Amino acid sequence: MLNVSIVLYNPDWENEVLPLVGELLKVQCLNKLYLVDNSEKRAEESVWGRWKDGRVQYVFPGKNTGYGRGHNMALRESVHDGIRYHLVMNADIAVRAEDIDRLCRFMENRPDVGQLMPKVVYPNGELQYLCKLLPTPMDVFGRRFLPQRWTKTRNARYELRDSGYNTPMNVPYLSGCFMLLRTEAAQKAGLFDERYFMYPEDIDLTRRIHHRYVTLYYPEVTIVHKHKKGSYHSMNLLWIHIVNMCRYFNKWGWFFDRERKEVNRTTLSSTDKPDSPHTQAKDKPHATI
Repeated sequence: MLNVSIVLYNPDWENEVLPLVGELLKVQCLNKLYLVDNSEKRAEESVWGRWKDGRVQYVFPGKNTGYGRGHNMALRESVHDGIRYHLVMNADIAVRAEDIDRLCRFMENRPDVGQLMPKVVYPNGELQYLCKLLPTPMDVFGRRFLPQRWTKTRNARYELRDSGYNTPMNVPYLSGCFMLLRTEAAQKAGLFDERYFMYPEDIDLTRRIHHRYVTLYYPEVTIVHKHKKGSYHSMNLLWIHIVNMCRYFNKWGWFFDRERKEVNRTTLSSTDKPDSPHTQAKDKPHATI
């Protein structure tokens, strides 16, 4: 069985959320769909309850709790109820119900996979490079503030562009726009770290799941993501991004992060070799959570 959670903030119900909900309710293995609304104002039941389907659970915390904390509300329910899989996703995703069922069947046959992300494209079909190495401060802040001509080569390496994105890869950082999680793996990793309000929580959780499981990019299924890049258009979101990335590096290490160096080296050496030993799960040391 599968639970799905979507964290919302002042969403476009008619054009974005409701069409997605309608498609998700067609998923055969769906147990519950949690809509965690971090908006200031509660949505009318006539909006979110349009389908009169008991699987849709509207959660209104009454304040903006942040991305990871919002998803944790639903993830804890999945852990409590013994739900095998939990899908964390954005509202600006277009995906077919049959593809979600297909991904869950794939996970059934691969117990070593703790997290999965399909191929992600823009609405125009252009590939989004969302498989990344564990970031250094230069990877994060350089690509945001330095001219592209200075960072082009480094960004290509960081985003694993030489891999071609055509074959499955075991990657330590997968995007939070669509995280199909084995609930047991997320539980062992400790769920989302709630010290982050937004942005690095997907890096942090994928990294911790990657300690014990394969965190897999699976290009046999494709989804569409609008990818708004809010911090590129809002000074407030940019500040939130900076503050929370500082929290990430305070946790894992700014310049002295031995695990990052080892994981990235192994990832780079294996991304062009789908049958590499790195595609097998293994234990690695944990950072303090």
